[in-house]
Amino acid sequence: MSKDQIIGVLLLLVSIIGIIVYGYLIYMYPMIITQITLFVAVAAVGLIVAWIGYTLATTPPPKPIEEIEKEIEKELQTLEKSSEEKKEEEEKKQ
Repeated sequence: MSKDQIIGVLLLLVSIIGIIVYGYLIYMYPMIITQITLFVAVAAVGLIVAWIGYTLATTPPPKPIEEIEKEIEKELQTLEKSSEEKKEEEEKKQ
C-alpha cells in the first residue's frame, strides 16, 4: 500500500468513527451537542469571512493596465536594443 492509500484508509476510518461518536452524543445530550455544533459551524463561517476580509485589506491593489503596458514597451525596447547590439557584434566579428 502506498502512503496516500494509508492516509485515505485512516481518513475513512476516522470519519466513520466520528459519525458514530457524534450520533451517540447527539442521542445522549441533544441540546448541548446541537448548541456546540451550531456554534462551531457559525464560527467556521465567521473565520472564513474574516480571513477573506483580512486578505482583501492587506493585499496591495493591482497595477493599472496602462502602467503594465508601459513596462512591457520598455522591456521590448530593451530587448530590441540588445538584439541589435548582438547583431552588430556578430557582423564585426565576420
